[in-house]
Amino acid sequence: MQEPDFWNDISKAQEISQEAKSIKDKINRFKSLVSKVEDVEILKELLEENDYDTAKEIIKEIKEISSLIDNFKIEILLSGEYDKNNAILTLHTGVGGTDAQDWTEMLLRMYTRWCEKKGYKIETLDYLPGDEAGIKTVTLRVTGEFAAGYLKAEKGIHRLVRISPYNANGKRQTSFASVEIIPELTKEQDIEINPADLKIDTFRASGAGGQHVNKTESAVRITHIPTGIIVSCQNERSQFSNRDTAMAMLKAKLIELKERAHKEKIEDLTGELKDMGWGSQIRSYVFHPYSLVKDHRTNVETSNVQAVMDGDIDLFINAWLNCEENAK
Repeated sequence: MQEPDFWNDISKAQEISQEAKSIKDKINRFKSLVSKVEDVEILKELLEENDYDTAKEIIKEIKEISSLIDNFKIEILLSGEYDKNNAILTLHTGVGGTDAQDWTEMLLRMYTRWCEKKGYKIETLDYLPGDEAGIKTVTLRVTGEFAAGYLKAEKGIHRLVRISPYNANGKRQTSFASVEIIPELTKEQDIEINPADLKIDTFRASGAGGQHVNKTESAVRITHIPTGIIVSCQNERSQFSNRDTAMAMLKAKLIELKERAHKEKIEDLTGELKDMGWGSQIRSYVFHPYSLVKDHRTNVETSNVQAVMDGDIDLFINAWLNCEENAK
């Protein structure tokens, strides 16, 4: 960064500056952690018999240090090529009718709360409301370091069991929604797609969005013909901006599909691979007849359903990341 021509390439300079800031932040966090450990050691030496207040303070500090260490360990595990990238998160309504659409909106709130706690920025790229309540599908861009790495643990089918507020008889209802996570590619990770493989449509944006958004065909839908993958974006005022965002989403999906299918080239992908990797639910959220959220991959569970729905999902994410590392 001290080179005289460092700022000649603004984009590259900003990328390096961001990387430098990230490294400095980690060093500072590590130094702070060491300092906390030293403080606890001093408190322990000063601890006298029947000094309950100091003992409580030591226990509190040890719990905080333990949590910080766990978070550091998780970041070390996030060493994949795309783990540090921003994430594109898409929620789709599954089986369950209106309840499933409501469940999809509940998941949107859960992930929004989680992102807020992490300090991640959220931007809505596409949104399709439900017929009576909730939403049918929504796509978000989650901006922040390791967003893709953390959120990849959430990919799969999420199952809800509760007394349906939409059933006049008050019967128990099971609903499903799917969570799709792909990393947003950086400029260095960009790929080329044959224009002949693309079908691009424009349409009017749905929902509230101001006079301009709903009166012009600014929304863009792109279909990748060989695989049948469809992406759309309608959050921008400009059709060109929506197209650029949709193309970025498509490229990220194709890269993710290519890796899952173990193909050498994007051109090797076909429609047969589109839904590869989806299986039964990864997690169940039971509101009735008892309270329980259980991850079926790691068997981690909690009875504090409300906390989970308020965004406290790190216990599931961290457990899955540790299991993935141990399986390597």
